[in-house]
Amino acid sequence: MPKILIVGGGYAGFYTAWKLEKSLRRGEAEVTMIDPLPYMTYQPFLPEVAAGAIDPRYAIVNHRRHLKTTKLISGRATYINHAEKKVTVTPVVGEPFDVEYDQVVVTAGAVSRTFPIPGVADLAYGMKNIEEAVAVRDRLITNFDKAAVLPKGDALRERLLTVTVVGGGFAGIEAYGELRSAASALLKTYPEIDFDETKFHLVEAMGRIMPEVSLETSHWVVNRLAERGAPIHLDTQLKSATGGVVELSNGDSFESDLIVWTAGVMANPTVTRNTDLPIEARGRVTTNASLRVIDTEGVVIEGAWAAGDVAAVPDLTGAGVGGFCVPNAQHAVRQAKRIASNLIAVLRGEDPVDYIHKSLGAVAGLGLYDGVFQSGKTAIKGFPAWLMHRGYHGLAMPSWERKWRVIFGWLGNFFLGRDFATLAAVQTPRANFEEFASRPKPPAPAAEAPAAPAAPAEATPAAQKSAAAEKAEARAE
Repeated sequence: MPKILIVGGGYAGFYTAWKLEKSLRRGEAEVTMIDPLPYMTYQPFLPEVAAGAIDPRYAIVNHRRHLKTTKLISGRATYINHAEKKVTVTPVVGEPFDVEYDQVVVTAGAVSRTFPIPGVADLAYGMKNIEEAVAVRDRLITNFDKAAVLPKGDALRERLLTVTVVGGGFAGIEAYGELRSAASALLKTYPEIDFDETKFHLVEAMGRIMPEVSLETSHWVVNRLAERGAPIHLDTQLKSATGGVVELSNGDSFESDLIVWTAGVMANPTVTRNTDLPIEARGRVTTNASLRVIDTEGVVIEGAWAAGDVAAVPDLTGAGVGGFCVPNAQHAVRQAKRIASNLIAVLRGEDPVDYIHKSLGAVAGLGLYDGVFQSGKTAIKGFPAWLMHRGYHGLAMPSWERKWRVIFGWLGNFFLGRDFATLAAVQTPRANFEEFASRPKPPAPAAEAPAAPAAPAEATPAAQKSAAAEKAEARAE
């Protein structure tokens, strides 16, 4: 059977495998997927996970539960050698090995793109995976616990209650709005803390936020968040975050114990820097509109495909930045389904079809019961937009098993409130056990052995003569 190898198990990778399983005939092809994680993360839910509105487990999709016939390899693809049609895999445990293929689909996704700003690499959290969202939630709640026992006006208390988000795109605005909403909800259980003590800052280098919506709508979002105690610094850059001291280009400076970085993404460098496939200037795999990898002359490289954030896919609608599809979930899911269909078409001797998708609009949640939707010149704001946001993403979550878990979680929160239980100590699960665990006593030091008696010294010749003389005198007497 032809061997199809999918590199990456995120949005595009998971949906490609899922679609292939549903569409391939029995025995038509063998599908393998490589990913170091056993699950796909539904990234639009990360802000709600950070805000305690969704259980972290419900924002992921387990590979082995939902991919029934795909062979799964837990490891990292460390080199794609298309000339020899094999991928080097470094597994979670064990030695690296090679996997051969006939068709490769590169869907390795993206990572946070940062700049060499002092302190960011040491202190900031990203918002690209479930682990980061959980860590942000736990940090926010733990900081409230710590601040509640400190006196008002204390410098450390102010630092603990200050949150900074860098980046005013959709990811940044949603994270910012959800964290502000979560902090407001936390105040109900922390009477020691006043609303005015919680400080929120969003830093955006551009003169506006959310370029996917109209300028008027973006202004409404800025004003809406400011009304809720979450101001936005426009035309402002982060200069330093060393030691948690945030310094901005507008001259402002303050201490912040929680810094979230959402200022852009870049193609996964682990894959794009370790392959003989063509890579364009921004570090993405180059493809044509049918999602087949092409070289610099536009010639198709047989047996190679790419989709999602790791790929530079032409946007045939003309709406994309620089002529390419923007890196978002809408495109990743639809490109994956198109790749699966095109792969099957090629296997059956048919021609692939170009990918084209015109966005129907953009929707964002700004915290509980608040949101914004934009489609063309039509904008919907507030509670109706929030319902649309939840409705869209609730239905977009893959598999009904996941959908129902998310929906029931939302219903539970509606009646019972958010679950703000923090499990920060899970990062060091053996700390308490080690502190009180009994250990064997160290062996007692060995006693020193007694000194051996000295051997008698041999008599000298003079002494021997003296002794003989004494014996002779004794006999004479």
